[in-house]
Amino acid sequence: MTAKSDKDILANSMYEDDPNGNSAPATTKDQESDKPEEVLKVTTGATSASNTATTTSPRWGPQNKGAQELASLYSPGKRAQEIICVYTCIGLMIINLVLIVRHLRLERISAAFLSALCGIITADFASGLVHWAADTWGSVESPMIGKNFLRPFREHHLDPTSITRHDFIETNGDNFMVGIPILGYLAHFFYIRSPSEIQQHFGWIAYVFLCSIFVAMTNQIHKWSHTYWGLPRWVLLLQSCHIILPRKHHRIHHVAPHETYFCITTGWLNWPLERIRFWSTFELIIEHFTGLKPRDDDMKWAKKLT
Repeated sequence: MTAKSDKDILANSMYEDDPNGNSAPATTKDQESDKPEEVLKVTTGATSASNTATTTSPRWGPQNKGAQELASLYSPGKRAQEIICVYTCIGLMIINLVLIVRHLRLERISAAFLSALCGIITADFASGLVHWAADTWGSVESPMIGKNFLRPFREHHLDPTSITRHDFIETNGDNFMVGIPILGYLAHFFYIRSPSEIQQHFGWIAYVFLCSIFVAMTNQIHKWSHTYWGLPRWVLLLQSCHIILPRKHHRIHHVAPHETYFCITTGWLNWPLERIRFWSTFELIIEHFTGLKPRDDDMKWAKKLT
């Protein structure tokens, strides 16, 4: 997989300087002739019979028909699940933070710091693994997981900044759900272990806690990477220092057909994973043994221009 040039990014992704009006303007036939064949299929809806000079349906944004259909599938039941998960996870975060501070010792700080750093790296890889799997495989029509968990990934590619219009609950419900069993186990660990055992395992505790926090906050960090005004200064500082996912870095993923840079917590692992062709190798293996085409469902929704 070759690196994306600035021209590729501009030609095949939404206009980031106008994120909430990102229904990309119509393109002329001359402009389309310069694009790769697979991109042309998406932007024209694979309609060879069209003789019009321009395309009138938006490629991205809230006016895209596929994006509108996917957004309409957000149900009251899904909302209830997200509310329960967010409040439960926040409660467990507070409980574990209090317990960690209570047992923190000066001599454990260096080990805790290194363990926490490993936890953040693990969270970044986990975000990439889940993101890659959800983007690449499965269908919105799949039982249970389709409308509940794959739908937001399909919607996000068609209307990338819809996430900036989601409230805290909708943005973070699924990720906070993942953190509940881990943080619940960690709180139980504090309850059943003696103070000496807690000190002995304090590095592991720091690893699990920071990994859980960054997993839970991944989609909020992702939302910030699509937000172009009104961000707190501390968020902008973290992005500029690449402690969390920077906006320009994440834009590389939003180049059709969305086949690269899947890690969205810090983005630290994106470059090395692409260098070793980690995701593309797994796609080739899965396609060889199953016959499934990577991003087949994603492309189906991308063609719903009318």
